[in-house]
Amino acid sequence: MDVQVVFPEELLVALKEDRESFRKKVLLYTLGKLYEQGRISAGLGARILGCDRQEFYRLLSEHGFSVIDYPEEELTREANSE
Repeated sequence: MDVQVVFPEELLVALKEDRESFRKKVLLYTLGKLYEQGRISAGLGARILGCDRQEFYRLLSEHGFSVIDYPEEELTREANSE
């Protein structure tokens, strides 16, 4: 099952983007947010984008998404270690 989201043509014109690059960007930002929230795995995100996990992580990082998620206590322990 595919899900379709419709954007007005004027948005593409205003952004000076073609349909395919805009589609990929929307998909990447959607998957990136879902991954950050812990709602999807990196494997699923990579599969949907048609790439491997390393490429998925690289793309997320390039677009400002966190790819490493440490529990709070582990971050505190790491910050306090020498």
